[in-house]
Amino acid sequence: MSAAQANELISFLVGEQEFCVDIMAVREIRGWTASTPLPHAPEHVLGVINLRGVVLPVVDLSARLGLGATAPTGSHVIIVVCIDQLQVGLLVNAVCDILTVTEEMLQRPPSFGSERTADMVLGVMTLDRGMVTLLDLSGIAPHGLEAAATRRTSTASTSIRGWGSSSRIR
Repeated sequence: MSAAQANELISFLVGEQEFCVDIMAVREIRGWTASTPLPHAPEHVLGVINLRGVVLPVVDLSARLGLGATAPTGSHVIIVVCIDQLQVGLLVNAVCDILTVTEEMLQRPPSFGSERTADMVLGVMTLDRGMVTLLDLSGIAPHGLEAAATRRTSTASTSIRGWGSSSRIR
């Protein structure tokens, strides 16, 4: 973000805290849809949903940020974002606003000696309504998710191609 350039961010609530991400990473916003859990998935990965034929992992953003697990209700929202060419759903409480910000408005997050904070937070802004934290989506994605998605896709296509000739199916 250059000093003279203003960027748009979308802000949302996770619990009582307001966070934001670059609006260009957002693909869509949809209401809560129950997800199908995956075995041995990290606690912050709620499962997967079918989004127009695409299997989409859904991350409980509150749990991912260390703020406690969310019990989703019909009032929750899934923000579909693109992280490193992979679409991921982020479960949040509500979408708040579209913010136009410049680099001068952002402050570095305080250093707590935690790499996890540095990996997930790009900056903090003070607005009239309070503090808003700018998240780094690449730090939010569950580790290994892209490789796992690629592995699942290639395995599924191999299985489908060999469906009729598999010696296990009789």
